Amino acid sequence: MYKQMVLASTTELFMGSPFRLGDNPHPGIGSVEDAPHNTVHSWVGEADTPHREDMGTFYTAARDPIFYGHHSNLDRMWAIWKTLGEGRRDYSDEDWLDSEFYFYDENADFVRVKVRDCIDIKKLGYVYQDIDLPWLRTPPTSRKSKLLRQRKKDEVLSSKPIKFPLVLDSVTSVIVKRPKKIRSREEKEKDEEVLVMEGIEFGSDKFVKFDVHVDDDEERLSNPDETEFVGSFVNVPHGHGHNITTTFKVAISKVLENLEAAEDDDVLVTLVPHVGKGDIILGNVKIQFIPRESKD
Repeated sequence: MYKQMVLASTTELFMGSPFRLGDNPHPGIGSVEDAPHNTVHSWVGEADTPHREDMGTFYTAARDPIFYGHHSNLDRMWAIWKTLGEGRRDYSDEDWLDSEFYFYDENADFVRVKVRDCIDIKKLGYVYQDIDLPWLRTPPTSRKSKLLRQRKKDEVLSSKPIKFPLVLDSVTSVIVKRPKKIRSREEKEKDEEVLVMEGIEFGSDKFVKFDVHVDDDEERLSNPDETEFVGSFVNVPHGHGHNITTTFKVAISKVLENLEAAEDDDVLVTLVPHVGKGDIILGNVKIQFIPRESKD
């Protein structure tokens, strides 16, 4: 939860990349949709059914009553995320605000609703209970020393470099050059450093999942509550088997600081496939900077 809510410090990282007519139809989902949204769908879906029905596939998910509690909880996470500071806010893009959806209301009348009509939950007539959030005060920690992490990085640097695109069929480690290693406090407040996995290709009907680790040890990979584990990519099967090409982004500014690696020239990225080994093609891994939202 800390990684999905706190590390995802920008709207794009939390909610996903913008999608407009003519764009790639799968520009990249945000942390809240990837996990816990997709992850919980997959956990609850039955593994012994053809397509992990009900929750584990798009076309049957709403047949399970937990679907509605799950999505209400995701709405709650959205409401919480906006209170965590660092300039967090909803998209202000007019294209997004004016996006329209059509429904039959409680009187069976056909109505049109815009996104801008649904952002303020108080205007919709509800608020969420104010409860304790233990994940907010328990940031991940590392069991590994900086010396061990550097040794593992040196081992990968001295080995044969990975060539992209690659089929992700086993644990794979790559060295990724940082575009800028020394940044002032103002620069860090302005831009989030982001690890970008681009050209992720797989079949839409495939359940695929892989984890991403930074400066970790393949022989003793960190757990989700440790700093080196930075996120998971998950796809909930849907459609009729067409290919999807998308992007996955993970914030690493706080990660590098916690690992005492903020001034390193590069990072060691380890990709760990769990489901769908061999079903995923990865185009490239790089680092870029994403502007944080203004605090004004």
